[in-house]
Amino acid sequence: MNPFANRLIRKSAIAAGLVAGLALSAPTSFAQSTPFEGFAGNWSGKGTVTLSDGSKEKIRCKASYRVDRTGMALNQNLRCASDSYKFDLSSDVVSHGSEITGQWSEASRNLFGSLRGRAGGGQIEVFVQAAGFAANLTIRTRSKRQSVWITSKGEIRNVSITMVRR
Repeated sequence: MNPFANRLIRKSAIAAGLVAGLALSAPTSFAQSTPFEGFAGNWSGKGTVTLSDGSKEKIRCKASYRVDRTGMALNQNLRCASDSYKFDLSSDVVSHGSEITGQWSEASRNLFGSLRGRAGGGQIEVFVQAAGFAANLTIRTRSKRQSVWITSKGEIRNVSITMVRR
């Protein structure tokens, strides 16, 4: 065989080997967890709400999360109540990589608006806003335990909740 053909075959074999190696490694190098991994399911727990007058009340909460098949959309319902106070928060969120956007509503006060933030690694951090209202919401999920924090300058100043998966 002539030397040119021999070099061409060798370079083709090397190129084919590289392509095969890349193809075989692609699933592991591109495999990532979805931004809402670990959230799906039903949760319940207790916490504290601090109101604008400085009073604090213990609250009981239930949450449900539905994650779509792609893992890139989340529906949340969080209901909390104390002896004299309650809130009913719902949101629909879509992920664009680690950035998330969506809509939220609070049924007992007829508030609704948009949200924007980040999700990944078992944590969601968003800024929610509506006409005359804004708050920061952080949700952290680790295994069967979830923590929720809400801070605002409205009627509800701070909420701190710890829940477990049911």
